[in-house]
Amino acid sequence: MSENKIQKRDEISEEFKWKLERMYSDEELWKKDIALVREMSEKILEYAGKLGESANDLLEVLRLEDEISKKMENVFVYARMRKDEDNTVAKYQAMTDQAQSIAVEVQSKLSFIIPEITNIEEEKIKKFLDENKDLKLYTFFFEELMRQKEHILSHKEEQLLAQMGEIAAAPKNIFGMINNADIKFGSIKDEDGKEIEVTKGRYTKLLKSSDRRVRKDAFETLYKSYEDQKNTICSTLAASVKKDVFYAKVRKYNSALEASLDSDNIPMSVYDNLIETVESHLDSMYKYVALRKKALGVEELHMYDIHTPIVEELKVEISYADAKEEVKKGLAPLGKEYIEILEKGFNEGWIDVYENEGKTSGAYSFGTYESDPYVLLNYQNTTNDVFTLAHEMGHSLHSYYTHKNQPYAYGSYTIFVAEVASTVNEALLIEYMLKNTTDKKKKLYLMNHYLEQFRGTIYRQTMFAKFEKIIHEKVEQGEALTPDVMDEIYLDLNRKYYGPDVVLDDSIKTEWARIPHFYNAFYVYKYATGYSAAISLSQQIIKEGDEAIKRYINFLKGGGSDYPINLLKGAGVDMTTTKPIHNALNVFKELVDEMEKLME
Repeated sequence: MSENKIQKRDEISEEFKWKLERMYSDEELWKKDIALVREMSEKILEYAGKLGESANDLLEVLRLEDEISKKMENVFVYARMRKDEDNTVAKYQAMTDQAQSIAVEVQSKLSFIIPEITNIEEEKIKKFLDENKDLKLYTFFFEELMRQKEHILSHKEEQLLAQMGEIAAAPKNIFGMINNADIKFGSIKDEDGKEIEVTKGRYTKLLKSSDRRVRKDAFETLYKSYEDQKNTICSTLAASVKKDVFYAKVRKYNSALEASLDSDNIPMSVYDNLIETVESHLDSMYKYVALRKKALGVEELHMYDIHTPIVEELKVEISYADAKEEVKKGLAPLGKEYIEILEKGFNEGWIDVYENEGKTSGAYSFGTYESDPYVLLNYQNTTNDVFTLAHEMGHSLHSYYTHKNQPYAYGSYTIFVAEVASTVNEALLIEYMLKNTTDKKKKLYLMNHYLEQFRGTIYRQTMFAKFEKIIHEKVEQGEALTPDVMDEIYLDLNRKYYGPDVVLDDSIKTEWARIPHFYNAFYVYKYATGYSAAISLSQQIIKEGDEAIKRYINFLKGGGSDYPINLLKGAGVDMTTTKPIHNALNVFKELVDEMEKLME
């Protein structure tokens, strides 16, 4: 591969491309599925108003809905992944747009099913389940609907709320336009003295610069722009919070937080436990911050010094072939079967490896219930890329196990557990690497990488979660959210979470204005709980062996067949307690202590 020029798609060897033709050998078959989806979605309308008449009618509509959804997934995912191969290809742009339009059309036709089922009396549902053994497959599905029944409104009220959807999305959409289209950050001079425009895409890289002046200029330039817009952005975020509170009230929840957690049947204590437990481990974060200050050799550690590596990045080149071998060795504790499936993915066209012109950036795991779990990479031969490969294959094997062991109705898993398998893989890989290197520089680099994962995923996301909780409670108590109120809350949280060794630059108080996740309320805590669960599970796998592996593989097979809390309990992690978070943060503490000794 040329290092200077990005290759065109047709210049890359077929062995490094995913095999999407296994989904559709030609696009005529894709078009046939579109026709079939439309035909089936017309047929399902014949059942409207009849779902409570018999067990057979109810079973038939649920089976037909599953078939429609399966086909629709295939249609959309295939088009989207073809587009991701090269976003400049007009044909795939058109196919993706067509698939999105059809998905909306089909969803509209299926929308009568849930309200109609919830209007059937619970005793009648039980009677149907007794009458028809095939309907029993959907028992958990019915239980979940009935659990939330008291929060489902009348048909007319639900229709009214649905019609408000676009209005409710306005704060998020307005912020998106400000944040992605309108806001400009100005320019700074880079390490070579050349003028460079600061963009959101470049900002993270600039903050990691070894040149402190560049970091400071980028930091101040970016936040100056948010400071200039913060009255408007405060209004959009306050409106979003009021929307959350409104929906919670009309659905008869005690708070917006309770409403959000109830969708996954997560106890309120899980959210509060996370915040309380992380805050009981802030001494380890303060020690890490002090170590960073010492390693960087600065008199004052500023917020723009938090992201730059304290250990120089390893310049070693790791080929894709070597990366696969390294990942296999790192994940060996998961057992022979897991590694065999991993190799299947490596060898049977699951992965699109290298960057090419027009290819979607970053990395992901995607696919459908009926397809292989595909992985998009942009592999660049770095250590980080090895971790990315392990991470995305964690997602893919979770999907693989779920699809092989669950019916379609339970063939996906919730966001609450979505990052567990990927993080278990990363944790096992880094533990393996740390154990098998004698090179002090490499060991320090790996430790720094690991510690930054903890800082960014547990500590930072928990700080965000607490900010969300506070601002929602203020609105629920009838208080106003002004820019000054937001700034004060956010500054206090930074002071608490980063401790005495960080100078809190005035600009950081406005960071809340640039976080898009705040418009998807009470979402970020799942990163922290998922990471904590994964660290606990990886430690169990390393220390306990076969029994822990068996529990973990059963969790991967579980998909959506139970509530996420119960699935994790089966794996050996009880997220209704504080133990997994304590265990994870004890690993963080030990790493900080070990790194401090190595740096002496």
